[in-house]
Amino acid sequence: MKLTIKEIAIFGMLGAVMYASKFIMQLLPNIHLLGVFIVAFTVVYRKKALYPLYTYVLLDGIFSGFATWWIPYVYIWTLLWGAVMLLPKKMSGKIQPVVYMIVCAAHGFLFGTLYAPAQAILYGLSFKGMIAWIIAGLPFDCIHGISNFFCGMLIMPIIMVLRAAEHGAIERQ
Repeated sequence: MKLTIKEIAIFGMLGAVMYASKFIMQLLPNIHLLGVFIVAFTVVYRKKALYPLYTYVLLDGIFSGFATWWIPYVYIWTLLWGAVMLLPKKMSGKIQPVVYMIVCAAHGFLFGTLYAPAQAILYGLSFKGMIAWIIAGLPFDCIHGISNFFCGMLIMPIIMVLRAAEHGAIERQ
């Protein structure tokens, strides 16, 4: 996964866009575009989508503090990236947007459950304590999943813009 200077600049900017979008939307609990960006970047850049993803994770830690809440971010967004990587590259144009929206929504619905093991380890929760933590967070996970689904309508337009930008860059060379 050797990077060109152009890719380093692009991925740095995409990671910064992810962080800026989350910062701008922080007044809305569990409503953000992070899943949308991760799905779109993964469809377009495949393995290299990990660069903007971890740029975002690093920026979030730098500006919000490397506290215990941040530790699950090291793996939780990668799970969404991995789920998108497992999807077929060639899907019907009609089902593509729906599949991406569903995957994005599923990550939102499962966010608390995916976050819970780290919480259990960090805070010494028993299995029952972890389950209680998951149940207590279900209303927030519902908001997260529903908002990810509707925000997911932006995935295909972002993919088209990124691909057009990549094509434009290739044609100018």
